[in-house]
Amino acid sequence: MTTLVGRHPDISLEIIVGGLRAGATDVLDDSGKRFRLEHWARVEQSTGLPFNREGLMARKRFVYDTEPVCRAVVASRILAPSADLLKVFRALQHAFYVDAVDTTNGEVLAEVGAAALRANGNPITPAEFQTTWQQKYTIEAAAAEFAMARSMGVTSFPTLFLEKDGQLRRVRNGYAPVYQLEQDINALLAAA
Repeated sequence: MTTLVGRHPDISLEIIVGGLRAGATDVLDDSGKRFRLEHWARVEQSTGLPFNREGLMARKRFVYDTEPVCRAVVASRILAPSADLLKVFRALQHAFYVDAVDTTNGEVLAEVGAAALRANGNPITPAEFQTTWQQKYTIEAAAAEFAMARSMGVTSFPTLFLEKDGQLRRVRNGYAPVYQLEQDINALLAAA
């Protein structure tokens, strides 16, 4: 996405969080961890992005609830509406997948989110971030985004849409290299 946005600065990107496992309460056992590691291996092979397998396997009594990290993305948007949310999103993903930190923990999310916003020129402290992250309106905004994603028929992540003349068109579900995304977008624009 960074490459796509860099090649097409006239396209604006809006991230809508979908809450893949939002509200999950089940403890991720070793079988569930191994299942995720298989998925991570496929993602790593396709993208070249690193994953910390040992970090996931070392977690004890880990409840893999994505609502808190999704809400951190929403809190970032509230705190710094003009920030490059893709950079914040990437920092939060790196924290979980590479650094193996607990992205269900508000204090951890506040540190990571505030640091990502500061790196984007937004002087947000971890305390400010956590306060916004905990607010009822932030919780409700994240839940509204989950509902929006469902209403758009999103069932896998990422899913990319193109908005043209007020109409949303699905570009692709799942990962695709930038050249494929560009071909898909060009085809949709030509058909519009």
